[in-house]
Amino acid sequence: MINLKAKQQMSESMVLAVLLTLAGGFQDAYSYNCRGKVFANAQTGNIVLLGQNLAQGNWGTALHYLMPLAAFIGGVYVTEWVHHLYKDYQRIHWRQIVLIVEVVLLAVVGILPHSFDVLANVLMSFACAMQVNSFRKFRGIPCATTMCIGNMRSATEMLCRYHITKDKTLRKKSMHYYFVILIFAVGAAVGAIMSRTIGLHSIWIAGGLLAGGFILMFLREGEGGRPPV
Repeated sequence: MINLKAKQQMSESMVLAVLLTLAGGFQDAYSYNCRGKVFANAQTGNIVLLGQNLAQGNWGTALHYLMPLAAFIGGVYVTEWVHHLYKDYQRIHWRQIVLIVEVVLLAVVGILPHSFDVLANVLMSFACAMQVNSFRKFRGIPCATTMCIGNMRSATEMLCRYHITKDKTLRKKSMHYYFVILIFAVGAAVGAIMSRTIGLHSIWIAGGLLAGGFILMFLREGEGGRPPV
């Protein structure tokens, strides 16, 4: 008999959330420290820097920030096609396809020299977009693994609602969000250390975390069936 509970939680487990969030924080620290102070995940920061450089007439620098933004949009678009084409695929879940594409992209990033920093940031932003568009819930709670502002808002909202209603479920959800934020910070800290000590190849650590998530989903699939669409 298929374990329906495992089936439902396959792509929403907390272990998977930890792996993806560590990778998300790592990538932001890496792109900022190793790839020209561009954020691979935090596109809001790139938009601000894009606008600032446009206002100052720094057209070349502005393009430096525009390219990751365009790549992010492209990543979301491509992910929707992956979902559409492979949502009923039996041998592998479409989210696992997304993860393996991310791993390949980060592997390429790790071999690119500094002269290809713009391309490296484009590839990372594309990978980030695929991840954030594919993994939106963990334990049934909407949650992002590549950025913190939405999680921070939700965490504080739930905490306030708990203090008002005394509903312990809301407190539990709030702690869930704050935990994910903490994990992102840990990933960023590790990314900062590794990018400064290992350099360009350190992005492979983030790729390894994503590969771990891919394997985790595959192993859990064998235990309990395919995850939900």
